[in-house]
Amino acid sequence: MKEHDSSSTLISAARTLEQIAYRINYVTERVCALLVAAMIGVVWFGIVERYALALGVTWTEELARYIMIWAALLAVPCCAYRREHIGLDLVFSRISREKQRYARLLLDAIGLCFFLFLAYYGISMAKQGAHQFATIFGMTMLVPFISVPVTAVLTAFQILATMVRDTIGLEPLFVKKEAAA
Repeated sequence: MKEHDSSSTLISAARTLEQIAYRINYVTERVCALLVAAMIGVVWFGIVERYALALGVTWTEELARYIMIWAALLAVPCCAYRREHIGLDLVFSRISREKQRYARLLLDAIGLCFFLFLAYYGISMAKQGAHQFATIFGMTMLVPFISVPVTAVLTAFQILATMVRDTIGLEPLFVKKEAAA
């Protein structure tokens, strides 16, 4: 009876972790979309301003760059959650399902270590950026630099959630939600 209780507790914890990962991914995907839309708007404004309005605005290129950095880095945890990051599909297609499971677990462990390492060093990079200033805005570089540890922590969490989901054998929530739509 205790073995059944511990396995059901483990499955319940894995489901809770999957729900949290799904919600984080849901929000992150929408933030990415908004950032890309904002970046497109800033770039178009810069083009129209340069060739039609001639207002002398100089900040559009730099702002678009900072928005792009955030959008690109926030896409990484989204891809990790959906397992859409660069993988070794050529290798995986040639090995058995059982070996694929172990290979994915190994690659996930390596990825988890890398993103935790990146988060750790990204924090010190962001601290240094707090004392540097953007040339045009005069804002601290903490704003673009903090994107590295924030997205590294999010990606590490999503990789961990994916590892647990795959190990337990849970169906990802995004598959269920997309199938229902």
